[in-house]
Amino acid sequence: MGSFDLLVVILVTGNNNFKFVIFAGLLIVVIACIWLAWVMRETLTANILWLGAFVIFIILIWKHDFYLLQIIDYQRAVVYRYGKVNRVGGPGWVFLWPGIETYNLVDLRVKTIDVPKQEVVTKDGIQVVIDAIVYLKVKKDNQSVVNSVIEVEDYSQAAQLYVISSLRDVVGSLPLSDVISNIEIINAKIKENLERISKDWGITVDSVEISDVKIPDSILEAMHAEKAAVQQKLARMEKALAHKAEIEAVKEAASGLDDKALAYYYIKAIENMSQGKGSRVFFPAEFSRLAESFSGSGLLKGKEGSAGAEKAAYYKDLLKKYVDNSVKKAKAAEPTKKKKKDN
Repeated sequence: MGSFDLLVVILVTGNNNFKFVIFAGLLIVVIACIWLAWVMRETLTANILWLGAFVIFIILIWKHDFYLLQIIDYQRAVVYRYGKVNRVGGPGWVFLWPGIETYNLVDLRVKTIDVPKQEVVTKDGIQVVIDAIVYLKVKKDNQSVVNSVIEVEDYSQAAQLYVISSLRDVVGSLPLSDVISNIEIINAKIKENLERISKDWGITVDSVEISDVKIPDSILEAMHAEKAAVQQKLARMEKALAHKAEIEAVKEAASGLDDKALAYYYIKAIENMSQGKGSRVFFPAEFSRLAESFSGSGLLKGKEGSAGAEKAAYYKDLLKKYVDNSVKKAKAAEPTKKKKKDN
């Protein structure tokens, strides 16, 4: 099998990695060199030093797998030459000199950092469990990419630890009621603190979110009881105000009634009472008080002239009609009750 046939077999049966293709080509070159060396052994003996240098170069390429990098669009490579930052490579192909250059790969995508749940004691002495999430990423400019690897060892872990300490500081300075009602303010405060501490890390903080605040069950029950008590208090106040308004309305309506109207409503109420199932009619003491008020005011004595006499006659006739009507109803009910008893 010739060299060309070997290359075709390698390309068909192997993977499509560009570095493997290059290695296959170099292997073919080595085989060709060996064949030439056998044919031209006398000439090569005179140039043995050059042959040794070529072999060493092949060994270095085989040993160091990072001589050719394929950098994806969301990645960057910080390249060091003799340990010093030389350049930022990517996206695309990046060539490294074997033996003298190394690199660090940096991911530019947003990182989601799940902060472990933290037990924090609030200002009023209540222990709560807080769960938070941090969203951050490395900026795309070259200096920020370099700073993300030379200014901080691990910016993700550093940000997580700082958020933990900041949570204890901010939440611990607030009572529980403020913690529950001011989540957005706490998020903004922690984000501001993290941005200030990480300004030289080459990263940008997209957001810091407190995802959950777990309150002890006993405290929740007490809060619910307090809320229910407040609602009951408001309901009682509303009921009292409604009753007061009703009384005021009745008072205002009653203030516009004259003596005839009051006497009419009074007697009408007594008449309604007499329409029950009882066989006897009892006249309350208010009748005598009503008569006394009439006599005391001079209505029954006619002290106020003809008008007073007319009012007295009106009330007398009204009372007489009521009494007669009540007596008739009582007599009519007697036979019916007797029949029921006989049966």
